[in-house]
Amino acid sequence: MAKGSDTYTVERTAMMAAEPQRVYDQLADFHQWMKWSPWEDLDPHQQRTFTGAAYGTGAAYAWSGNRKAGRGRMEITDATPPSAIRIALTFNKPFKSSNSTAFRLEPHGTGTHVTWTMTGPHSTMTKVMGVFKSMDAMVGPDFERGLARLKAVVETPAA
Repeated sequence: MAKGSDTYTVERTAMMAAEPQRVYDQLADFHQWMKWSPWEDLDPHQQRTFTGAAYGTGAAYAWSGNRKAGRGRMEITDATPPSAIRIALTFNKPFKSSNSTAFRLEPHGTGTHVTWTMTGPHSTMTKVMGVFKSMDAMVGPDFERGLARLKAVVETPAA
């Protein structure tokens, strides 16, 4: 991130031994996120609400949980099977923030190269937090854990 930038970007990649459509199907259906999302275990009692389309563009997922899980909403704003998904991500608690998240899936041999990116504005809260730790250092490890979990899910043969 450039010093003085108004936005931040967090990006992580992983190679998965699964075809792009198999990976895409996990990402485009919020019901599947409970299998691999790095944040699902922050609050085992969090409330989840699914609205809009069941899958792909228009699908929405809202959550409300403890202090660690917070409260927010995601909506798939663009889905291009099996190569890309864009998500509008809004946090309401512990602080308000609107971000753009994207997954890019590129075929690579018999597998898929997955890139997970989040971009957001440097709000007063992220600037204050950034004094202690960058957004990349805070969120990047979560993305790495999520990609590792996603990899485990998509590389496990379907029953």
